[in-house]
Amino acid sequence: MAITNENVLVFPRPLFEQLGAFQGFNQDVNRYLPIILEKKNNSFMARAQAETNPEFKQIIPYVIITDGKNILHYVRGKKAGEQRLVAKGSIGIGGHINNEDETLFGLNSFGLEAFQDAVKREVCEELSIQGEFNARPVGLINDDFTEVGKVHFGVIHVLRCQPGQVKKNEQVITQMEFILIAELKAKRELMETWSQICLDNLDTLLK
Repeated sequence: MAITNENVLVFPRPLFEQLGAFQGFNQDVNRYLPIILEKKNNSFMARAQAETNPEFKQIIPYVIITDGKNILHYVRGKKAGEQRLVAKGSIGIGGHINNEDETLFGLNSFGLEAFQDAVKREVCEELSIQGEFNARPVGLINDDFTEVGKVHFGVIHVLRCQPGQVKKNEQVITQMEFILIAELKAKRELMETWSQICLDNLDTLLK
């Protein structure tokens, strides 16, 4: 699947460096997210341009779904928007914030509440979630060691619900199942990098 013509939410890499660049996982959401979400610090860019411009970071919600003992795991199918991740295992659901989400935001700042509404919209495009959608941001991912990671910035959320409350909406989600946390480690090397990072920090993420 080719990259769509959508415009996606980005912020400049120099802002990331000013706040404190890091590699891998960072749990200090309050240091980064409120500033990144200030309207003056972000903009919408054509996705085709953003995917090849490491001077900007695309903001990607990455939602881990768990009942406390099991975590939702799936494999990205051939229709995934990001072809570099096809056939990779994942424990994160989410996607780009695009200009269709802009109507949710205020004039001066996206704000965390509006951002959370956009997160819900993105997740519910891929999954049908019954019950309360109470995903909360618990960490951040930056991975400048991969081509995908260089142009993306992950905002990790945790959504707690039961397996029976979750069904898939899109073909991009394949082999979806809830797996015991203890058994996920055996699948680590088959997962995309962001999921590996989350798996390595589950104790912190699931507090």
